[in-house]
Amino acid sequence: MSGERKSIGILFDRVRWEEKELGRQLEIRGLSYDMIDAKSQVLPLDDSQFDSHPPKILVRCVSFYRGLNLSSVYEAHGIETINSSKILDVCGNKLLTSQVLAKNGVPTPRTVVAFSSDSAMQAIEQIGFPCVMKPIVGSWGRQVVPIRDRETAEAMIEMREQLSDSMQTIFYIQEMIKRPPRDIRCIAVGEEIVAAVYRYASPENWKTNIALGGRSEPCKITPELEETIMKTVRVIGSGVLGIDLMERPDSQLVVHEVNGTVEFKGAQSATDHSIAGRMIDYLVSDRSRYEGRRATLSA
Repeated sequence: MSGERKSIGILFDRVRWEEKELGRQLEIRGLSYDMIDAKSQVLPLDDSQFDSHPPKILVRCVSFYRGLNLSSVYEAHGIETINSSKILDVCGNKLLTSQVLAKNGVPTPRTVVAFSSDSAMQAIEQIGFPCVMKPIVGSWGRQVVPIRDRETAEAMIEMREQLSDSMQTIFYIQEMIKRPPRDIRCIAVGEEIVAAVYRYASPENWKTNIALGGRSEPCKITPELEETIMKTVRVIGSGVLGIDLMERPDSQLVVHEVNGTVEFKGAQSATDHSIAGRMIDYLVSDRSRYEGRRATLSA
């Protein structure tokens, strides 16, 4: 970084549509900012070289570990990161997310965790078929596999055992929710719901990720949806969160994932106001203005 100290930083390791839109919204507001390439950072752990960094940094790294550790370093030197390293840690690890949600009474799919290939089948049998096997760290639906029978389960366990990666021997098994061919993505900024959309799977895929060809439609915020989202925010922590939910056959909502560096291009296409703009307003405003605030958006 060079020149005068900017008021806001956007920490990235890949410039996507979202990062460009955040920059555009900052420019609309006449705010000075730095685009900080996470891959080029060389940060001493003493107090030198941090005076030139912006006092607030929005963490937008695709890499979970890169964003988590950089936010931790910045925080240690008095720089506010959004999201905080604590929130990023919980959201980036599906095991921690599920544990925090379940412990605090947020409806979430039944989940069992095993820590070796020998015990993985026990975890699968405890959930029952069909179920879903997921990596505890990952995004865009990668390595998320439906397990419909014992033969598939054995093949997946054997495959992961051969990868020689200790993370692959943590087996995170969830029940498969009998949902419609969609899920719900809500984006919460502070304690305000700034977007709610249905995400529909493409005909070729059962996953609803927009990156995999899914599509978005507006979702009306019902009292149950708002209550579930606000409870999730209070449990995870206030910041900028992407909260994904599924509908059980009895219409009960369950939270299956919380994203700490949420992508929102798909949600923006089904929303009539700027999601990036709401994020920037939160970043530069007095946090107390947002706490306890509610916004009910209609489709």
